[in-house]
Formats: sequence, structure tokens, C-alpha cells
Amino acid sequence: MQMRCTLIWMILLAIVTPCHAAKAQPRELLVCGADEVFALNVDAATPIKVWRWKAKSRWELPSQLKKRFYNTDECKPVDGGKRVLITSSGGATALVERRTGRAVFWAATPYAHSADLVPGNRVVVACATKADRLVVFDVGSPDKEVYRTPLTGAHGVVWDEQLHVLWALSDSELRTYRLVNWESDHPSMAVQDVYRLPKGGGHDLYPVPDSSDLTVTASSLCWRFDREKREFRPITDIKKPWSIKSISIDPVTSQLAYVQAEGGNWWTENIRILPDRTINLPGARVYKARWNISSY
Repeated sequence: MQMRCTLIWMILLAIVTPCHAAKAQPRELLVCGADEVFALNVDAATPIKVWRWKAKSRWELPSQLKKRFYNTDECKPVDGGKRVLITSSGGATALVERRTGRAVFWAATPYAHSADLVPGNRVVVACATKADRLVVFDVGSPDKEVYRTPLTGAHGVVWDEQLHVLWALSDSELRTYRLVNWESDHPSMAVQDVYRLPKGGGHDLYPVPDSSDLTVTASSLCWRFDREKREFRPITDIKKPWSIKSISIDPVTSQLAYVQAEGGNWWTENIRILPDRTINLPGARVYKARWNISSY
């Protein structure tokens, strides 16, 4: 009888005792620069690659497009980290499922430097250098351009769900575009606002989580731009802010990770995390690093 009562008591305790909180996912940085895009677990004692993607191993990509991913320059997590937007200045863009590595969209995009998802299941790509334009595609129709508009030195795009505008970074300006006839087969975008950069050489544009700010980098300065106040504020935490290829702020810890070209190259072997951490990746050619919260 006593054993039976003990068993019942243990069952009741199991029912009423709250479950332990789920173990937090390790923090990751998505990294690109050469022909491989990878996710780095930065909470491990020694940061390790926990996911890799190479175009040349993806059977679904057209063969002539695979070779264009030799110098990837964007690895933006979208859909809560379930997918990754990858661009290459070699002339290509892909939207990749994180879990399977499968490219669900691809396109030839000359001098592509960044991309973002926009309403209507579409992708907008910033094409720099000799291309100098923003290009729009339908995700469901790979490599079929539906719209383009010129933008000198186009380097960054961020969709603003709250304001329902597209932010785009050129060599000398930060712009907003509103969507026009977006539900039709002939969509377009119209320039709404233009903000001159305090200094030229616009390079990286990225949203700051849980904030009205965007981070903006140029040839030798970087700022936070307040989307509500419409003003630039210098980022003073980076003491020598030249050749900053990317900035990304962790939505959990607010740590700022940045990539800075070194040795006269367009790339580096180091990812720096403020206030005082450096992740060294010997032999790598790192161009951008983006914080990712895995939820795939």
C-alpha cells in the first residue's frame, strides 16, 4: 500500500512540476566571402562550422550558374533563419533552405552585392559596379527578371515591413522606394526619400534588431541611421572604421560583429566581435558575417 501511494505521489509531482525551459540554441554567424557559405557556432570553445553550402554541389542549380558563386558577398538569414539569401559579385543570387541546402530560387545577377525578400514572394537584388541597378524577381520563377531600376553603385537593400518601403544603399545615398502596382504582372518601384551619406563609398546596409536603426558603412566611416528621426549617428565603437565590409548586431546580446578588410585585400581572415573578441579563420577569405538565430 505504501509503495502504491509513493508511486501515485511521484506521478502527481511529474504532472504539476513545470518543464525546464528549452536549451538555448548556440549562437551562430553566417559567413561568406569565397565559394563556400557556412554557419559558425561561436558559443563552442573553438568556433566550429555547423553548416556549409557550395553552389558546385547543388544539383538543382544550372551548371552555368554554379561557377558564378566563387566570391560570395552576402549571406543574409531570412524567415527566422530557415532560409539564407546568398549573392555573389561573380554574378549570381540564390535563396537556400537552411535545413536541406536546396536552392529554391536562383538568378544571374551581375555584380550582385546584397538582396532581400519583399512582399509578393519576390526578391530584390542590389547589383553594383558596372551593373548599377536594383533588380526584382519572383521567387517562383527562377532567373526571370520582372523589374529593374538604376542605382549607381547599388550595394545594399533592406525591406522595412513597418514602414512598407525598401531601403537601398548606393555609392553616395541612402534611399527609400515605395512599391507601385506590386500585385500586378508589371510591378515597379518609385523613389520616395533620398538621404545623402555623410561620406561616400556606401557599402553595407543592415537592420539593427528591435530598433529603428540601420547600420550603414562607407569607405572610411560607419553609422547608425535612425529610420524614424531620419538621421545618421557615427558608430564610435569601431575605432578605425575604414574598409568595413559588414556589420551585424546580435538580437539577443546586442554584440556587434564586423568584418574589416585587411592587408590591402578585399577580404580578411578575422571576424571581430565587440568589445574584445576576434575569431580567426586561417586561410579563409571572409567578406561578410551575419548573426543568425537558428529556428529551422
